[in-house]
Amino acid sequence: MLPHAYEMPAAILILLSGIVACFAGYRLFRLVLAIYGFILGAMLASSLMASSNTIGMIGAALLGGIVGALIMTFAYFVGIALIGAGMGALAAHVFWSTWRSVDPPALAVILLSVAGAVGAMLLQRYVIIFSTAFSGAWTMIVGGLALSGDVTAARAAATGNVWILYPFAPLSAHRWVPFAWAALGILGVAVQMGITAGKKRR
Repeated sequence: MLPHAYEMPAAILILLSGIVACFAGYRLFRLVLAIYGFILGAMLASSLMASSNTIGMIGAALLGGIVGALIMTFAYFVGIALIGAGMGALAAHVFWSTWRSVDPPALAVILLSVAGAVGAMLLQRYVIIFSTAFSGAWTMIVGGLALSGDVTAARAAATGNVWILYPFAPLSAHRWVPFAWAALGILGVAVQMGITAGKKRR
């Protein structure tokens, strides 16, 4: 939660981060992770401070944002490999138990775990493109509405309102939001697939 005076800067940050994520999320993925980690960390940390303590809220937001950015930047790449490894281990158990009634040998579990981790890392391009396009589209909508003077969207942008996190529960006054979100997300996927993610991400 940020003081009322910081609602507009928060809306600008959310809009700009949404544009970057939606249309260049794969190419700038580390930056996107850092931005979203900063926003999330700042919202969580500042919500622990009393609303009357402006300096404490800003300090907590900055510290929480830095920690969130670091966690998001480094944890993702470990996490996706672990998910792939877990799927590989699960596959080893499922396929082995189909043919035999005993646990699979350790070597089979290790090999399939490694294969799963490698496969997850190879397919991450498409996961990154779709997730950044649609998450970026959503933050663009929230930030854009806040900048246009929508009070609820401005408060959501500054306080981490649940509306930011649950796009399938939009404001009743904005029935068009899910359709705009879908259209922007698809456009973001198309732009990334055709232009910004055309070359291999380094």
